[in-house]
Amino acid sequence: MGSASSAGSYILGYLMYIAWALIFGLLAAMLVRVFAPYACGSGIPEIKTILSGFIIRGYLGKWTLLIKSVGKEGPFVHVACCCGNIFSYLFPKYGRNEAKKREILSAASAAGVSVAFGAPIGGVLFSLEEVSYYFPLKTLWRSFFCALIAAFILRSINPFGNDHLVMFYIDYNEQWALQELIPFILLGAFGGVFGKLFIKFNIMWCRYRKTSSLGNYPILEVLVVTLITAVLSYPNSYTRMNSSELIRLLVSRCGPEDEKLELCALAGDGVHSALWKLFLALIFKSIITIFTFGIKIPAGLFIPSMAVGAIIGRILGIGIEQMVQSNPNNAFFSNMCDQDSCHITPGLYAMVGAAAALGGVTRMTVSLVVIMFELTGGLEYIVPMMAAAMTSKWVGDALGPSYDAHIALNGYPYLDSKEEFTHTTIAADVMRPRRNDPPLCVITQDSMTVEEVEQILQQTHHNGFPVVVSRESQYLVGFVLRPNARKTSEGIVSNSIVYFSSHVPANSPNGPVPLKLRKILDMAPITITDQTPMETVVEMFRKLGLRQTLVTHNGRLLGIITKKDVLRHIAQLENQDPESILFN
Repeated sequence: MGSASSAGSYILGYLMYIAWALIFGLLAAMLVRVFAPYACGSGIPEIKTILSGFIIRGYLGKWTLLIKSVGKEGPFVHVACCCGNIFSYLFPKYGRNEAKKREILSAASAAGVSVAFGAPIGGVLFSLEEVSYYFPLKTLWRSFFCALIAAFILRSINPFGNDHLVMFYIDYNEQWALQELIPFILLGAFGGVFGKLFIKFNIMWCRYRKTSSLGNYPILEVLVVTLITAVLSYPNSYTRMNSSELIRLLVSRCGPEDEKLELCALAGDGVHSALWKLFLALIFKSIITIFTFGIKIPAGLFIPSMAVGAIIGRILGIGIEQMVQSNPNNAFFSNMCDQDSCHITPGLYAMVGAAAALGGVTRMTVSLVVIMFELTGGLEYIVPMMAAAMTSKWVGDALGPSYDAHIALNGYPYLDSKEEFTHTTIAADVMRPRRNDPPLCVITQDSMTVEEVEQILQQTHHNGFPVVVSRESQYLVGFVLRPNARKTSEGIVSNSIVYFSSHVPANSPNGPVPLKLRKILDMAPITITDQTPMETVVEMFRKLGLRQTLVTHNGRLLGIITKKDVLRHIAQLENQDPESILFN
């Protein structure tokens, strides 16, 4: 009777687990689909693209902020940047200046990590190393202050209920032996291999989603993935629990009160059962994360990848512990054991494994070590985490790209600031128009009518237009952005002359009212000469966050170079088809 009752309760719990998962999955997918399509994913590749100078309209809007309410590190960075973007419009100095706004977004990224992980210093370093395109000293201390305030408020709220800022606080400080650096480095190598395999297969799946009919049914995909995840997760206690709880369990120390736990069994069936369940959890989470990252719901990557690393770390830690306890008199293990017991901490291996897997996916180093230190409070274990983080980066870089590959997959014009441009080409080799291209679209300063300007706006989709003295001379006067070129005023008709010059002739009584647009003209646009080395041009695009620069010779306009032109040029120099690079 008792076994039948327990079986019934298990089945009921199983069904309720699946039902709740489907309900919340459907709710998240519907909210994203209806209100905020940009709220899906982690948001970090897009934030990096925005901080490089590219504008994604609506990506940091209020609806995205409201809907993006679940997830960990990635979504929190996106949410913080949404807050920074919205607040910037309260101050015209920042709301109207894209460069100033990017400084706010850099500080917001630091605050996002500070809130997600209780790691204010790690958040600043994350913004510096991983997200920000250009990070001057003033942005550094502003980001530090922003992360400090975020951590202070987090501490006053005490969300984890343990009087600590961190999620996975550890209460042990046992010394690690020098020989343990070998398995720590092996964990780093595993992290690099995991990062390579995960990125490869995840990009393959996301590309298939974009190019097949699957992309037309995002809600159905969410429900199918949720159903498979729930069905396969529930039987295993380590996959059934929340990933944050799993990481907390794996990095914890086994005390006398934990002897009944499978993870803390020293020998016998308990160890075998724990290892078997952890191995199944490792396989399951490694595969399912490939399909969940990039799905059309708010979901990050950091916690899932840390969970995979913590599992393999705990498995290796248990294995090392069993090996040392079986050979306590071995000379190689002499400093790990005393007369009573051997001192191996499997939780430390889980912590190092989590850092290694995260480093393999993101290729972070300094910020990763500091985040893990602040996350766990384990000051004694910085060296093992440094060894694992560096190994995972070296192995990952040797095998392939990081998760920034999603930037190229989504068609964002992004110049990686970590790569050097070593070629000897000049601006004249890249600028448009080229031979056999139609002439560059320009606006003259005092000879075009409103109808002619409107015709140019309708026939092209350019972000802005150079303003020249005349079509014959082509001497550059300035640059006008597309939204500003549409401005008009009372009395303006189609044959009204558009003036960008300071001198406007007196209006005849019967003639149309002229349209004066000198105030919206950028009189000092970024310009280069046709002989400027492309190495300098690339650095200008990176440091200044440019979208385009004008090419001149002795003051006369020759052409224009956009960020997309630079990316196509780099692809051509790397023996790729420049026309194969598609931009969204």
